[in-house]
Amino acid sequence: MISNKQKIKKTVKQHIPKDWLTDLRICYRICMETVNAIKNTGIVNIFIITTMAIILTIFGVLIRTTISFSSVVEGLGNVLEISVYLKPNVNPQAKSKEIGNFEHVQRVKVITKEKSWNDLKRQIDIPDMENPLPDTLHVKVDKPEYINDVFTKIKTIDGVSDISYSQELAKKMQLINHVVNTTAVIIIVSIAGFTIAIINNTIQLVIQSKKEEIEIMRLMGVNNWYIKTPLVLQGAFYGFTGAFIAIVPLNVVQKMLNNVHQFFMIPAPVFAGALVVSAMFICGTLFGACGSIWSIKKHIQV
Repeated sequence: MISNKQKIKKTVKQHIPKDWLTDLRICYRICMETVNAIKNTGIVNIFIITTMAIILTIFGVLIRTTISFSSVVEGLGNVLEISVYLKPNVNPQAKSKEIGNFEHVQRVKVITKEKSWNDLKRQIDIPDMENPLPDTLHVKVDKPEYINDVFTKIKTIDGVSDISYSQELAKKMQLINHVVNTTAVIIIVSIAGFTIAIINNTIQLVIQSKKEEIEIMRLMGVNNWYIKTPLVLQGAFYGFTGAFIAIVPLNVVQKMLNNVHQFFMIPAPVFAGALVVSAMFICGTLFGACGSIWSIKKHIQV
């Protein structure tokens, strides 16, 4: 139920004329309050921003490395092919068409036994003898995680004498990728908590230094948001500035990761750098603001 006092207050507010110039002055005053609060924090700002830069560097490098690692694993997984060896007198073209209709099969390449035998004879000196090699199909799957399913389906086809692929390598690659992604999530959550705790302690010091000023503003009837906003902006400033500094070491790591992609001849993820930088700025600013809000709720009742 809304009390009569609240109804009257709401009615009065509706009849107060809105002046955009007044709103502009209020925004200016809030910005100046934020700047003054940062100045009054003094040399502590350097330690806070440096700490934020280190934390966000770890955050950015971890995400960028995870993206690159997943890309390399996927690229190497796509190189893996299932080798299907056919029985004698089996039409390789017909089997190629049959396997090509399977779900998740991207391409089937036919290697006739004649071609395999000629290639082998070019590489080593072989005496005249009957060709013992079978017709072979190289099956490429669209995604590495489906290679086992396709492998199982091909085993059931009539006319297949043997089938193989680097099963252990594929499993290890998928396991490593899963471990890296899980570790990244855990570390990112830990970094978020650590960042919020740092900002919370910093804003707590600011609140203590401005305790009398805040009490006076409350007695004068200043709106709560006017008291809160400069503190939230101060925390956001620390996160934003830390992210800006963290770009420098991130670029160094990105060059190293690009060299890794070149070594494996796998293209680097498109827009990965821009995505990580954007994530650093957004998360840094958000973590800083959240730390301030948490401190405000704990230490001042407004």
